[in-house]
Formats: sequence, C-alpha cells, structure tokens
Amino acid sequence: MNGDDTGSALDGAVVAVAGAAGPAGRATLLRLAEAGATVVAADADVTRLTEAVDAARYAHGGATVTGDTVDLLDREATRAWAEKAEKDFGRIDGLVHLVGGWRGSASFPETDLADWDLLEKLLIRTVQHTSLAFHDGLLRSDRGRYVLISAAGAGQPTAGNAAYAASKAAAEAWTLALGDSFRKAGGDEGPGTAATILVIKALVHDAMRAERPNAKFAGFTDAKDLAEAIAGVWDRPAPEVNGTRLWLTPQP
Repeated sequence: MNGDDTGSALDGAVVAVAGAAGPAGRATLLRLAEAGATVVAADADVTRLTEAVDAARYAHGGATVTGDTVDLLDREATRAWAEKAEKDFGRIDGLVHLVGGWRGSASFPETDLADWDLLEKLLIRTVQHTSLAFHDGLLRSDRGRYVLISAAGAGQPTAGNAAYAASKAAAEAWTLALGDSFRKAGGDEGPGTAATILVIKALVHDAMRAERPNAKFAGFTDAKDLAEAIAGVWDRPAPEVNGTRLWLTPQP
C-alpha cells in the first residue's frame, strides 16, 4: 500500500510520533508520509529530529511532516504538544510511541537500580504522559490508534534484564488499560479507537548491519518492517486490534 492507493486508511490522517529521531522513528515517518498521513514528530534531540523530518519530507514531496522538540517527561509539555497538533491540523488520528532505551547487567544480583530509575522515565512515564495527553483526541477520531512498541522480554524476563523487562511490562499494562478505556467509550458498538502493542525481540537497521556484517540478528525486526506493521494497524478494524499484542517475532 502506498500514498497513491485509493482507500488508504492513513490517507488524510494526522499521526503523532513520539521518539521520532531514531532509526525506527525515521522509518516510521517515511512510511506514514508515503501512506498519505500528516505526520507530527517529536523528540528531545532537535538535530536528529530535524534530520528525520527533512528526510521524510524530501522522500515524499508534498507530504506534511512537522517536528517539535518536546520533553515527554513533562506532562504539561506533552499535553501542550497534543493540543497543538489537534488545533493545527483539526484532528488527531494516532500516537505512535517509539521512545526507547535499554540498560542491563551481567547477573540479577548486579542489577543497578539506577537503571530502573532511568528506564522508568523513558519506558513508562513517557507512555503515561502521551496516553493521557492524546486520549480524548484519539476518541474524537474515526480511526484513532495508540501504538506501543514492546519487547518479547516483557513476558519472559532474563536475570540481567530485570529493570528493562519490568519497565516494558508496566508500559504494556498501562497501554492495555488505555485500550479498556477505549472499549468502554465505544459502548455496545465496540471501540472506534484502539490501543495496540507491537511486540518485537529487538530492532535491527542498516547501520547495525554495516557495523556487524557477519552478525545474523536472528529474530530481530528490521526498522522498515516495523514501520510497515505500524501503518498496518490502521488497516484493521479497531475492535480487532484494541487491547491486543501483535507479535512481529515468534511468540514464546
């Protein structure tokens, strides 16, 4: 599916992308713009954000892709970003949460709780702030979607990944609660808006392959494939994807 396809579910949609400056963010901006969406990107790194936004604009001439430097750890700043997006473009049809981060240890006893302090902010607090800020706007949409990227390790934590896995599990639980709110708002007709979790083992992109040409990256999801899966969430009815985990890696 591309931006020229008649009936593209994303054609004319307004989608916000949090954590847009990384490899997954860049691929997602490109894919959403290709599908005909207006893309409202945010990241804390202004230089990388500008590069990502410019790349999406140049790849798809005429696409509307904007960038805002937003501190997603600031609830009021996040709310202001959501309100501005809806005011500027008249609607908000999606929030894609790509804020990431990883910390681990050699063993469980060596876990540094400073890692938890960091990951709680990156992986949980940003989900809380974006979901609360965009909740009402997404409900006003006829195709609202909140998309969280999670990791298989959330359900099968390893000894050295306690802080990371626990953070991801908490973010999943929060997103499922958001989905329950959408379900209840939909009443007897079912939800018109959906909260969906895409589960990967880990992410791989071209730069990683160039750095490690002999690595197999078994079970990893390519950033472009992740972007395709994100766009695909809009192709499916809200009741089908609301409150669900969609696995992009073999489910354990």
